[in-house]
Amino acid sequence: MGIQKSPRIRGAVRVRAEAGDANAILADLNRAFAAFKDEHQAEINGINAKFADVVQAEKLERINAEITRLQGALDETNAVLAAARLGGGGGSADRADSPETREHARAFNQFFRRGVEAGLRELEVKAALRTDSDPDGGYVVPDQMEQTIDRVLGSVSAMRSIASVISISAGSYKKLVNQGGAAAGWVGERQARPETASPRLAELAFPAMEIYANPAATQTLLDDARVDIAAWLAEEVSTAFAEAEAAAFITGDGVNRPRGILAYDTVANASYAWGKIGYTASGVAAALTDASHNGVDALIDLVYGLKQGYRQNARFLMNRSLQAAIRKLKSKTEELYLWQPPVQAGQPATLLGYPISDDDNMPDIAAGAFPLAFGDFRRGYLIVDRFGIRVLRDPFTNKPYVHFYTTKRVGGGVQNFEAIKLLKIAAS
Repeated sequence: MGIQKSPRIRGAVRVRAEAGDANAILADLNRAFAAFKDEHQAEINGINAKFADVVQAEKLERINAEITRLQGALDETNAVLAAARLGGGGGSADRADSPETREHARAFNQFFRRGVEAGLRELEVKAALRTDSDPDGGYVVPDQMEQTIDRVLGSVSAMRSIASVISISAGSYKKLVNQGGAAAGWVGERQARPETASPRLAELAFPAMEIYANPAATQTLLDDARVDIAAWLAEEVSTAFAEAEAAAFITGDGVNRPRGILAYDTVANASYAWGKIGYTASGVAAALTDASHNGVDALIDLVYGLKQGYRQNARFLMNRSLQAAIRKLKSKTEELYLWQPPVQAGQPATLLGYPISDDDNMPDIAAGAFPLAFGDFRRGYLIVDRFGIRVLRDPFTNKPYVHFYTTKRVGGGVQNFEAIKLLKIAAS
């Protein structure tokens, strides 16, 4: 809009024009313009001040928005770096670089520090084709963190590292096992072909039981931006899960936990039947060896009590106490130790040419005990993991601590009774 001339200026111009005095008109016009300028300068200054305040506010808002953006980028970078540290392999790194995984990790971090009020429900994050936020505040951990926990479980639990492990999306896994029974016969060219026996199938079910851990941290600790939430939680729960699982895979009774290899009915190899685990006796009532019997024969009988198809990938499973006793055993003729150290670092020791796995959940030598297992555990024992480890944030139960109720569903049991044999401490 143009600046309108004041009535004073218009009046001065009109009066002087009538008199014909151009110089006087110009002088009056200059004086009138100067008066107009002085009159409106204060108003102009006020407008400029208001405009400067608006500009300053907009600039401050832009700066705050940029700080927020940079903080978000920093959080995402930290999440990616944590994923690279925890994920290990290339596949994990690829998943960590995906936008969905980064958003999942960022939302998970916010959920841990501030809870649902931090905006978790509004995010509606989806990762790995599943909804991570539930109305009750539960949250599925990021993939790289779940892989870290699983990796620690495998390194702590001997059974998890040598058995078959699968992930399921239902509450139970069922499979049919062929127990044999099919028959064949020889016939001549013109002879009749009578019907032969059909194979027998047995159904095995492996329900996923729930295991939990409930670590706690103060809100002050969670507010510290330097705390790596994923690494902290993985460290807290992985060892607890691993120790509980390892015991269940050996001695678990199948009630609210996996069924361990020592929880099944046993039978002497000579009377073996499906559904039971065969055993070989040590030959000594309450020991592996005595003055007249050094236990070597029992170990050899145990090895060859397993069918050839399972011996190819078989191994021994025992605790450190039994391993110490076996290390002292020698062959009868050449006085050579049966136990052999690994030929290179990272490889297991061997007994009778088969590797040894050390698991302290196996029992010690005692009358009637089964301290030693031998077999192809990958074919013989199955571990089922229900997909996803879940966290429920609880800041109310034990203030000022925030509890993180972490659950995982896992099951396990023997899937092939022929593939595992036991050594029983007994005279026969």
